[in-house]
Amino acid sequence: MKENFASFSPHITCQLCSKHYKEPRILPCLHSFYDQCLHKEIERSGTKQNMECPTCQRSITIPEGGVNAIPQNLHLGFEVEVAGCISKIGSDGEKSCDACIDGSTGPAVVFCCTCHHLLCKPCQDHHKRNKILQHHQMVGLDKESLKVLPSIMKPITKRFCSQPDHEKEELEYYCETCQLLTCRDCLHKDHRTNEVCNIAKVHRDAMKEALVCAQEVTSKLTEAFDANDKMAEQVGTSRENATLIITQAFEQLHQTIVERKKALFSHVEAISLSKTTALALQKEQLMKMQDEIDRYTEMTSLILQTHTDHEMVALGDLLPTELKATLKKIENMSLTPNQSSDIHVSLHTDTLIKDLFIFGDVMDSSPSPSQSTWSSESVAKVNEVYGVKVETMISKEERYPYGGLQVKAELRPKSHDGAVVPGEVEDHGDGIYTITLTPQTAGPHQLLITMDGQHVQKSPCDLYVRRKYSTLCNPDQLINCSGGPTGIAIHDSGDIYVSCVSDNCIHVFDQAGQQKRTIGSGGSGDGQFRGPRGLFIKGDVILYVADCGNNRIQKLTTGGQFLQKFGQFGSGQGQFNKPFSVIVDQRDKLIVADHWNHRVVLLDEAGTWLRTIEDNDHFKNPYDLALDPLGNIHVAAYGSNCIKVFTPEGNYVRSYGNVKCPAGIVIDEEGYSLVNELCGNCISIFDSQGNKVHTVGNLNAPRGVILYSKTCSLYTYVAISDGNTVLKFNL
Repeated sequence: MKENFASFSPHITCQLCSKHYKEPRILPCLHSFYDQCLHKEIERSGTKQNMECPTCQRSITIPEGGVNAIPQNLHLGFEVEVAGCISKIGSDGEKSCDACIDGSTGPAVVFCCTCHHLLCKPCQDHHKRNKILQHHQMVGLDKESLKVLPSIMKPITKRFCSQPDHEKEELEYYCETCQLLTCRDCLHKDHRTNEVCNIAKVHRDAMKEALVCAQEVTSKLTEAFDANDKMAEQVGTSRENATLIITQAFEQLHQTIVERKKALFSHVEAISLSKTTALALQKEQLMKMQDEIDRYTEMTSLILQTHTDHEMVALGDLLPTELKATLKKIENMSLTPNQSSDIHVSLHTDTLIKDLFIFGDVMDSSPSPSQSTWSSESVAKVNEVYGVKVETMISKEERYPYGGLQVKAELRPKSHDGAVVPGEVEDHGDGIYTITLTPQTAGPHQLLITMDGQHVQKSPCDLYVRRKYSTLCNPDQLINCSGGPTGIAIHDSGDIYVSCVSDNCIHVFDQAGQQKRTIGSGGSGDGQFRGPRGLFIKGDVILYVADCGNNRIQKLTTGGQFLQKFGQFGSGQGQFNKPFSVIVDQRDKLIVADHWNHRVVLLDEAGTWLRTIEDNDHFKNPYDLALDPLGNIHVAAYGSNCIKVFTPEGNYVRSYGNVKCPAGIVIDEEGYSLVNELCGNCISIFDSQGNKVHTVGNLNAPRGVILYSKTCSLYTYVAISDGNTVLKFNL
């Protein structure tokens, strides 16, 4: 058999010496070399600390133990061994048995893929009879068997010590101190050792973990490759699009120049025609004058030659007079050409060429929606233009200098029944866009600003649209309600509950102002009233009534069924002296304006007395109550002509408003308060800081006031006692 089996695996030869590896060492870059070649490379490098990998030129740090401390590539060594076995088996001639001492039993006939030995016929039979060896796989020495040998030959799993006297001891341990495989007899009592199988498991587990990480990274790299390919494809598409845009732009420019050229030619022809026509008309007039002179001249010359004295006298001064008249016409005519020869052309070619040299631009970056910002200096108010400035950015520091982007904006009410307001966008062509929106409803909204379909920075964002109380002027509806309307409350259904001090009952109206029913009658029994004033509806189920004349608070259903009452005349706990108003806070605590006791009383839901807010320096004759968004209690102090503010616990905060006999108060979600001035016959509106912002006058003793929201619109209802009406204002 003459085939060269030594070349079966060309990768098992060292790159430096082109010889089969012997104890190949593997570098951190995973390239392997013959250990003797590495010694030479280290010597050539001139340093014992670093060397360059001969294959990839990566800088390699040499361990303290030198080449011997570099890990062996045992798997590559096994492949070298496989190649050696193939070469040995494939060599010509008879092969001796590797298992026999003297080889006297005959030539080798098989090869054991587990022991890596050539075996003669007796040794082959011994393998088959031995319980330990009988499972070893053996192949013949023919050519076909050699082809499959690399796939079935297995590495030797047991390695033995090379030290004298215990060559048969298996290398079952690993000395972590020396970083070497060792047998039992070579163990050092002071060194850290462990079984090979345990160390191998640690390394195998570490490799598995690293493999998982590598697979994850490979997956990410695959995605990166795909993204890179996609980006390269997009770059190609962008190149084609950019080329097309430039081509179209310059074709348009060329077409524009050609059309302009034709237009200028037309202008030249028109000017030339105008000039030549004017000159022709002038020439025609001059020729006419010349004809007249020639005619008079010829006639005069003829008369002078032929006429007698009598004929001359008969003609008189006819000819001289006509000739002088003709000459006079010529004197009044311009004899110079009435047109210049100039046709002035102004093209500003240099400027145009200069502009064309800098016309257009091609950038390798595009605006980033996530870097683009917007700002506004105004406060959003109903029916007022709200302006937004959008600045498109390439990066945090660099603005995109061109226009043409699809910038859009819209304002969305958070209430489902509100209308979306689209923004009007103006492109300034320099990366700046101005957007104007006109909110239609008050309350919380979301502002969305997008650039080419993607949200810019801080979009969407919350935007609160304020009401324009300055537009509050004339009522939009008038509801007739006899009996001195004083207190007012509105059910979520829209039904309007109005307490009437003269009728001693509560009238219920629908939104159209039609009376639906009446609750209660005059008296002191359950569900009866004497001069009822303040009303409060809780959860669309419970109706609280400040039964002023009976000095008590009554609790009813909104349908009018009596549930509970608490209070009696007096100034002690559980007693009232004309309660004018009752409200319920978020903790289900009842708050009562005890008018003639000059105090505000806090009760629990069952009517049990909790505490009292009273101080003559703070207020006199509390008339009505309201809660602001923070839960603070605002007291319309009728006798103090102001509004007093207390914490939910009853601590004094501040006072505001110079109002005349405040008899009603309500506060919106922004903290704006609407105060009815009974003696001022007006409604005064204050912002959350207590500053007056607007006044609605010409009312007739307004008392109760309430706000009601419906389909993103807000209405205020005001009870006019002296006029027996309820007014509705649209906000």
